[in-house]
Amino acid sequence: MRGLAQTLVLTGAVRAADMSAAMAQVGEGPELQQLLVSTSLVTEAQVAEAVALHTGHRFYDMSEIEISPDVLSLVPGALCRKYQMLPLSRTRSKVTVGMLDPTDIIAIDDITSVTDLQVEAVVVAGDALRNAFERYLRSDEELSDLSEQIGESAGTTTSGVTFTETLEEGDADAPVVRFVNLLITQAINDRASDIHVEPGEKQLTVRFRIDGVLHEMQRADRSIQDGVISRLKIMSSIDIAEKRKPQDGRLSVEHEGRAIDLRVATLPTVWGEKIVMRILDNSGQAMAMSDLRFSSINDQRFRDAISRPHGMILATGPTGSGKSTTLYTALRTVANPRINVITVEDPVEYRIAGVNQVQVNNRAGLTFASALRSILRSDPDVVLVGEIRDKETAVISIEAALTGHLVLSTLHTNDAPSALTRLTEIGSEPFLVATALSAVVAQRLARRLCLRCRSPYTETSEVLTALGFPHDPYDAPQLYRAAGCQACSGTGYRGRIGLHEVMTMTDELEQLVVTRATGSEMRLVAIEQGMVTLRDDGWSKVAQGLTTIEEVLRVSL
Repeated sequence: MRGLAQTLVLTGAVRAADMSAAMAQVGEGPELQQLLVSTSLVTEAQVAEAVALHTGHRFYDMSEIEISPDVLSLVPGALCRKYQMLPLSRTRSKVTVGMLDPTDIIAIDDITSVTDLQVEAVVVAGDALRNAFERYLRSDEELSDLSEQIGESAGTTTSGVTFTETLEEGDADAPVVRFVNLLITQAINDRASDIHVEPGEKQLTVRFRIDGVLHEMQRADRSIQDGVISRLKIMSSIDIAEKRKPQDGRLSVEHEGRAIDLRVATLPTVWGEKIVMRILDNSGQAMAMSDLRFSSINDQRFRDAISRPHGMILATGPTGSGKSTTLYTALRTVANPRINVITVEDPVEYRIAGVNQVQVNNRAGLTFASALRSILRSDPDVVLVGEIRDKETAVISIEAALTGHLVLSTLHTNDAPSALTRLTEIGSEPFLVATALSAVVAQRLARRLCLRCRSPYTETSEVLTALGFPHDPYDAPQLYRAAGCQACSGTGYRGRIGLHEVMTMTDELEQLVVTRATGSEMRLVAIEQGMVTLRDDGWSKVAQGLTTIEEVLRVSL
């Protein structure tokens, strides 16, 4: 849209010098808008206001509006996504449509044909339109229609070419291709962390894990199963002929201008191959320490540990508890051009600029232990080990921490003190564990309350006392419970928040490790020395109105 850059400068949204520098990089076009927004020179609302002024259309603020279902039904969802627009309101003869580019004549003509109404194009901000898509424009109905089309096509042949072979041609208009693309798009829009494609006796079930909880999103006839699974395996560079053993793959998609990776795993079941896709959004993982929401005491303990020039820091907890996110955030905090940072992971989930990342390859003999031995010959300052699984990896990691390296790793234990006993049970010498370890972080993820609809209430002192919730019996605290609204899809929760337990090594704990004390004994000493337990950290976040009692009880011991 020519002239938009000049309009942004004339309105004072961007300085002329900044605009000249941006145009020197990408010229004038859609790329310029993306660069200006990504570098925080302008907001998407400022861009939309400039577009409106430049084209002579009205700017429309979508932030607080409610769109009627009757209005939404005027234009098919596929058309809205295709042209990046949304119907906002209507009168007897006119429909008002929010668009990013109100000069798109083809889009306006198509909408006129579909609605048989006069179209008034208004300009809306890109982020507001994306939020409206997430809130109002779901793909469920279209997915159902596509699954029926796939079911009708499955097993048929055309000129001797089977349906599965047609998939390999990558026909973008094939129903199975559109079904898979919509499935992934909907999962990303729903903020899902995993997509489960599960074959059954009579139906194929699709479930999304959203905020740590699985939700059934789609049921389709079993006849589409082979086509959908073959398409996913082709996209992930997985052998489609091998159906008897588990396989792993990876695929990348572009969604709203950002690259998103999906880690794909297949698992043979009695009814066919189950596929689980872990969504790895690199942009969402570029977090600062403040985004981890440590309490003040836990934040100080953790920062002190990662600021040391050497020692081992462990993140513990079950799968999906945010251990990798915490370690990646710590890695970004300490990494700089003056130090050598190397990681060994299985798999490498997130790519980090300036960090040397090694992918474990057991088939080629590149295990955690063998990679670690090579890494230590590469003069590292900071080493991240994806997971300590065996004695050899544990011993090499501990020795690295003792020889002047900062080592970050994960371990599967239920709480922080258990990491000490786990390392000795694996086969590490207790006196080496006691000396090498700097801190252990145990964590869980609880669902975060939706701030738009959370409902305040007061719990009785008897219930709070029974739960161990700290409170004044004569002044009951105001708590919040989940309610449900359109913004959170009726769940009452939106996003997740970490509960943490940070244990730093002290002389007393080192002595207990050397004498092979039990985990319970070490836990009591750690609490006496100021460690805040997972449950207590959860209670503090309940008191702040960030989550609920039920969530803390669900995820913590």
